[in-house]
Amino acid sequence: MACQQPFFNPRLPFTGCIQGALHEGKTITMTGRVLPGSQRFYVNLQCGSRGNPDIALHFNPRYDESKDVVVCNTMQHSKWGPEEREYPAPMTRGANFTLMFLVNRDSYSLIVNGAHFMEYLHRLSSSRVDTIFVDGGVEIQSIAFSNPAVTPPPPQPGYPVHPHSAFSAAFCAPGFFQTPPPYTPQPSFVVPYKNIMVGGLYPGRNIIVQGVVNHNADRFYVNLRFNSEVALHFNPRFDENTVVRNSLLKEQWGPEERKGGMPFYRGQPFTVTITCDTKCYRVMVNGVQMFSYNHRHFLLQQIDILEVEGDVSLSSVLF
Repeated sequence: MACQQPFFNPRLPFTGCIQGALHEGKTITMTGRVLPGSQRFYVNLQCGSRGNPDIALHFNPRYDESKDVVVCNTMQHSKWGPEEREYPAPMTRGANFTLMFLVNRDSYSLIVNGAHFMEYLHRLSSSRVDTIFVDGGVEIQSIAFSNPAVTPPPPQPGYPVHPHSAFSAAFCAPGFFQTPPPYTPQPSFVVPYKNIMVGGLYPGRNIIVQGVVNHNADRFYVNLRFNSEVALHFNPRFDENTVVRNSLLKEQWGPEERKGGMPFYRGQPFTVTITCDTKCYRVMVNGVQMFSYNHRHFLLQQIDILEVEGDVSLSSVLF
């Protein structure tokens, strides 16, 4: 089964299906912003969408207590279990965030803004979880899914550059949602891919690229560009078993950065999340922070072109 397409800019409260339920190795990546006056918000990983379903994981940042805290819990047969509390809450009011749920055999790993936040041991089987529910003082930009254990579809042929102004989304059967979805499915992305990031980059902006590495891949790359220059060249090379990072400034490549391992595999799906920070880019692959790359071009708003090219097929792009 192909990767599930993300949900974009959903209205809250939001109920969305998790196609194929959860399984070990699957990730859910959520980007959004905590509202400045937020008291609380929560994300539920639920066993169903109707009535009073069991909740395998209730993730609940609270800003109305003596200290900002995240409360996690499980509800089974309409009864809450013992709370687990982590201080301080890693998302702050008014700030953008990236939240990842990584499904392990015995636990969920919760990763916030590229840093491991906590582990939550399974109290209910993750295979029962087929619904995500979000509500409270937060606005959500995207909810994306990665299925690294699923056999990927065959790679798609390359086409000329084909910029898209709309993004893909996928939904469940009619009647699943509490309110009608404010978006419609769009065609798949093609490689080479090129698009304009309106407004350029700024601290807190996230770029999420999902796809499948071709079975015979040698290399692919993701470029963050401005004019004819490249602020970040992110270049997995299977023929060298490394990921090269670099910048092309004033028509010259700078020193390469190569350390950090090779988290990509031929024939396998991937999710790359690039977060722009004040001093660097943080790059997560399949829910795990793998690389950081200090800015070499500091006029971030000028960086407004995203390119993906090479031996991959794309399923979704979000920025």
